[in-house]
Amino acid sequence: MSQVDLSSGCGPTIACREAFGQALLELGREVPNLLVLDADLGSSTRASVFASEFPERFIQVGIAEQNMVGMAAGLALAGWIPVTSTLACFASKRALDQVRASVAQPNLNVKITGGYSGILAGKTGITHQSIEDLAIFRAMPQMTVLAPSDGIETRAAIRAAVEYRGPVYIRLTRDPMPTVMPPDYVFHIGKAVPMRSGSDVALLSTGWMLLPTLEAATILSGEGVQATVLHLPSLKPFDAEAVVEVARHTGAVVTVEDHSILGGLGAAVAEILSERMPTWMRRVGICDCYAESAPNEDLLTKYGLTPANIAAQARELLASRTASRA
Repeated sequence: MSQVDLSSGCGPTIACREAFGQALLELGREVPNLLVLDADLGSSTRASVFASEFPERFIQVGIAEQNMVGMAAGLALAGWIPVTSTLACFASKRALDQVRASVAQPNLNVKITGGYSGILAGKTGITHQSIEDLAIFRAMPQMTVLAPSDGIETRAAIRAAVEYRGPVYIRLTRDPMPTVMPPDYVFHIGKAVPMRSGSDVALLSTGWMLLPTLEAATILSGEGVQATVLHLPSLKPFDAEAVVEVARHTGAVVTVEDHSILGGLGAAVAEILSERMPTWMRRVGICDCYAESAPNEDLLTKYGLTPANIAAQARELLASRTASRA
C-alpha cells in the first residue's frame, strides 16, 4: 500500500463526531434502508444531524442501550442497515450482552458506534471514559473493529462500515482534531496505512493517536532517529503482514493508543510479533488503571499520551536494544 502524502501538512480541525453526523447524512441520501437508533445522545454524538433530515428513519430509544441493540438486531433481520448511536462506555459494557447474543453471534448487519472513546471524554470522569472497548470487541468473534484517526478518516470509515455486510464497531473521539488524511482518502477495512518511512524504529498508532505519533517521529528525526509510522485504523481484521514487515525492517516497535495496553493495539501487535517476528517492543497507552476527570492536556501528560513521551519511549527502547548487544 502506498504511503500517505503528508507534504501539505495538517488540514482543518474537525471533530470525529461532527464527521460522523455528516457521514450519516450523506449515506442517508444514498442508502434508502439506512436507519439510525439513538440512546438519548444524538446532540452529543451528532446523530441528530441525520434525525433532522430523516426523522422517519431515526428512532429515539432513550436511555436504554440494551433495548436499542435488540431493536437494531430485529431491524437488521428485516432488511435495514441499522446504526446505533451512543458512547463507547455504554456500547461496550452496558449493552455488551445484547451485542454478543443478538448481533455478533447471529452475525447481523448492525453498525455500533462508540463516541467519546478513550480518556478525552469532556471531564465526565472515569464512568464515561472507555479504555477497554477495543479489547472487548476484538475478542468477540465475527465483530469488525475500526478506530479512525480524524474527521476525514471517520467519514470514510462510516462509509466502509455501511458498505460492509456484518457487525461493525466504530470507535470515535469527542474533540476537534487537525486532519491528517487527504480529502480523497478511502478507508480499507483490514488494511494498515503507511504514513512515514524510517529504518530505526517503527511507531504504530490507532485512532486519534496518529497525530501525536507523527509529531513524535518529527521529534526523533531532529535527534537523528528515523521512524516509520504505521497507522492501524482496523483493529479487526488486522493487517498482520504490515506489522511484521515494519518489525522486520526496523527491529524495534512502539505501539501508541488511547486505550489500555491490555487487549488493544499493543496486545494485537505483541500477539502477532511473538509468533512471527519476535521484536524489541514498547507499549504506550493506559497502564491498567482508570483515569480521572481533568482537562485534556493534564490527562494526556499524566498518562503519557504526548509526542514527547512517545519519543522518549522509542529512545529508551533503542537504548535498551543497543545495551543488550554490547
